[in-house]
Amino acid sequence: MKKKSTATIVLATHNRDKIREFNAKLGNRIQLKTLDDFPDFPEVAENGGSIRENAYIKARAIHAHTGLPAVADDTGLEVDALDGAPGVYSSRFAGENASYRDNVQHLLKQMKGIPQEQRSARFRTSIAYVDNQEAWDVEGFVEGCILKEVRGEGGFGYDPLFFFEPLQKTFSEMDLKEKNRISHRGKALDAFIHTLKNKKHL
Repeated sequence: MKKKSTATIVLATHNRDKIREFNAKLGNRIQLKTLDDFPDFPEVAENGGSIRENAYIKARAIHAHTGLPAVADDTGLEVDALDGAPGVYSSRFAGENASYRDNVQHLLKQMKGIPQEQRSARFRTSIAYVDNQEAWDVEGFVEGCILKEVRGEGGFGYDPLFFFEPLQKTFSEMDLKEKNRISHRGKALDAFIHTLKNKKHL
């Protein structure tokens, strides 16, 4: 029997941390290309009203540009004491072109004086897939809380502040394998791979 060839999918990102997490989950089951492989790809305005809409905006844009199956994800941190903020604005909470550190410091400032028992939050990731025949999405989320100071050296984004109670660690204190097992993106990726298999793309 002829072995099925590895599928090629374009991930709509330049973010090396995100690419590393995707590759860790996908292994050699998919040939993953990224926006680094398409330097002429124009900037896309992520102006959707939700992380799900933003994921679709990016996936549709890269599919239209390359003609290849495309996948895009968007992630938001939802803090209950801030009425769900920063949410869809998570990557630019401290302003356009904000760094990870800028966003972390802005979140700490916004939550100053809020007691630990009222600092519940969750990470939510939406992954959208688009090719010339279909479009669908999956989601993953994880509950935690926001600490009053950063802990850990690993991860990225809000990871140094996001505390996961069952393991008594922030996401920055976990190694990649441990984080992928329980994280919002890890869960969304598991659902993504499961759906690809069901649809015979793997």
